[in-house]
Amino acid sequence: MTVPSRPAENRPTAIIQRCKLENRPVCVAGPMVRYSKLPFRELCRFYNVDIVYTPMILAREFVRNDMARYSDFTTNARDHCVIVQVGVNNVEDFMKFIDMILPHVDGVGINCGCPIKDQIREGIGAALMSEPHLVAAMISAAKAKYGGSVCIDTKIRIHSDVNETIEFVKIVEAAGTDIITIHGRTKTTRSSTPVDLDAIKMVRSHIKTVPVIANGDCFTLDDCRRIAAYTGADGVMSARGILANPALFTGQDQTPWSAVEVFMALTTSYGLPFKLSQHHVSQLLENMPVSKKVVKRVNAAKSMVEMIDVLDTYFVLKRKHEKGYACAVEPSWKKESLNIT
Repeated sequence: MTVPSRPAENRPTAIIQRCKLENRPVCVAGPMVRYSKLPFRELCRFYNVDIVYTPMILAREFVRNDMARYSDFTTNARDHCVIVQVGVNNVEDFMKFIDMILPHVDGVGINCGCPIKDQIREGIGAALMSEPHLVAAMISAAKAKYGGSVCIDTKIRIHSDVNETIEFVKIVEAAGTDIITIHGRTKTTRSSTPVDLDAIKMVRSHIKTVPVIANGDCFTLDDCRRIAAYTGADGVMSARGILANPALFTGQDQTPWSAVEVFMALTTSYGLPFKLSQHHVSQLLENMPVSKKVVKRVNAAKSMVEMIDVLDTYFVLKRKHEKGYACAVEPSWKKESLNIT
């Protein structure tokens, strides 16, 4: 089947190869429910993130419901390299999903790691860690129809017995997956428990032909380099870390003020539900030298206009057309707000 081709240089595997030539791990912004929407994806790319994921999209809803398609996925010409993550539990829905989405993305990621109980009951997410042959069947079907036109990432968690994970990756590698992303926690491990880098390292050593992305506990560029070096992974994915600091892969350990200015320009241009935009701004401010009182006032805003007014009250919030836009590292306080503590 002929599919309108995406530029080959934007494929995730091409990006990974380019990063290898630059002698560095590929930097990946992971899929986050609700939060990995178009404005945030573009914000990540402003800070040179190599590959960015969409939130998980439920294949069954996407292929059957126009409203789900419009609300779950928006894109534009700058949205690359982008991998769409899909929650799916059967070959038929997976193939219908790829038929519809492939012209608009650079890769498709099968979610085999989501630990949310409702998703597991539906047979998606981490439930697929018990179904390696089903995952392999989905990969094989996609590769049989589209060949190299589709780049597939299989994103997994580890089993309590790492030998099960090793067998799992052997099966999906043989089926033709292009990338394997390994989150070094089991489906029941809390995020407060340190990621198991030894497990990632061991699983990675059994993967022979495809690149591996390590996922878990990446909050700084130093974390990225350390995780890649220790595990032998080709790249590192961050989710919680990059939500708070989209600039972390540039080596900035504190969220720069420019992130607020760029995000506000993007969210007001492209549109997001207000509460989602508000949460993003709150997350960014909490990782800056900003008073909790100000963050509280941002969180108390009832509309986008009100939130912009709060930001303009306390900060010099430059707009896209203004000199110095998206350049500041530290927030610039207005004189009348300096007594806020």
